[in-house]
Amino acid sequence: MNTSTNTARNQGQRHGRNVVVVGTQWGDEGKGKLVDWLTESAQGVVRYHGGHNAGHTLVVNGVRTALHLVPSGILREGVTCYIGNGVVVSVTKLMEEVAGLEAAGVKVRERLRVSEASPLILPQHAWLDIVREAFRERGGSEKIGTTGRGIGPAYEDKVARRALRVQDLLHLDRFEAKLRDQLDLYNHVLVGFLHADEVPVPEDLKPFVQGGKLAAEPILEAARQQAEWLKPMIADVSAELNAAHRRGDNLLFEGAQGTLLDIDHGTYPFVTSSNCVAGNAAAGAGVGPSLLHYVLGITKAYCTRVGSGPFPTELDWATPGTPGYHMSTVGAEKGVTTGRSRRCGWFDAALLKRSAQVNGLTGLCITKLDVLDGLEKLQICVGYELEGRRIDLLPLGAEDIAACKPIYETVDGWSESTVGVTEYDQLPVNARRYLERIEQVCGVPIAIISTSPDRDHTILRHKPFEYPTTCA
Repeated sequence: MNTSTNTARNQGQRHGRNVVVVGTQWGDEGKGKLVDWLTESAQGVVRYHGGHNAGHTLVVNGVRTALHLVPSGILREGVTCYIGNGVVVSVTKLMEEVAGLEAAGVKVRERLRVSEASPLILPQHAWLDIVREAFRERGGSEKIGTTGRGIGPAYEDKVARRALRVQDLLHLDRFEAKLRDQLDLYNHVLVGFLHADEVPVPEDLKPFVQGGKLAAEPILEAARQQAEWLKPMIADVSAELNAAHRRGDNLLFEGAQGTLLDIDHGTYPFVTSSNCVAGNAAAGAGVGPSLLHYVLGITKAYCTRVGSGPFPTELDWATPGTPGYHMSTVGAEKGVTTGRSRRCGWFDAALLKRSAQVNGLTGLCITKLDVLDGLEKLQICVGYELEGRRIDLLPLGAEDIAACKPIYETVDGWSESTVGVTEYDQLPVNARRYLERIEQVCGVPIAIISTSPDRDHTILRHKPFEYPTTCA
């Protein structure tokens, strides 16, 4: 139990304080480091949406750890980690991730709680994901750019009310009946419409796929083994979170992906399959919205995007000597989960204003400021020209966003290094001016600035867990 929490309790505070961390761009903003850093003031960390298509990289004492399903608080001893009902769970991938962490000496299973209401990702979901992307490509359509991990099909089953959930693993007869019904539908679509027999099968799916069709028995056998492993971690996460709040625990809600990948508010249809915005922390974890006290928006000091879809401020990031190439190489812009190169571009304040609006941001955290060291001039997109008119807020939907021409302000860069700076007044003057202009245009105060991937290389301007709020 940390000192700040004990002090608050001694002063008569009845309930804990809760912070939501949300990505404000297209994901990969550096949320993992900030969640890990903020857990110094928290007793619980909650994932509330997405699946193992997310990827968070943490660097602690120079050691790099990549997480996909396990909440980033796992590297803090004594912190309980929760996977909420809004997350779609591949038990196979969870087992692999836990094994890797435990091999590195991290105690996981006694501190991890998985909601019994979480939908399962099973082999049929990954196979359908892969086959549909291949079908789109064969037909000449643009691929959505999914990770091929089955996230979208798992959410489709949830919405169609045919999902297999974590709690079904505790009743394998029920699990089998639901599975066989589901596979009848999947195989009809896979073979009869999508020509799955023409698609190469990845190695990890070969035990489950025969002639393009899915076989029930291997999936059932894997489920039996997974049920035994997962059973001690299955919990009513909603009840546990509410109980933790009542006893005074501080909770950190960890978003995956980014706001512009949100199924409702992103660059649709080039989006993920869940709601990435802060409001979904309540539904995806089973707490009331009044328990979300502070929303911290994570944003890079520039912009990146993985996969397909419009990107108004995108630069040439493949040609040496260009600002985009500088961002790509100095920022090591490769996706944590997929290894795909991230597209790079200038900071987009009009985009961030959309994110601030739909998330109700309380404060900002600017990451990767150090990547801009050495650039003589920087540009900030403050609006767009769309169909002959100026707008200052990112529109909704891929078609209108693709038609936007960015309107830029040019500001001076800096030659001094910002790597590892931990005090705001130690930043170069032009770096401070750049940050202050971002605050002015976006209308959200900057609370935290990250100056390298390392946990300790962080500038704190105000503390999210102690920031004034009108919430209960």
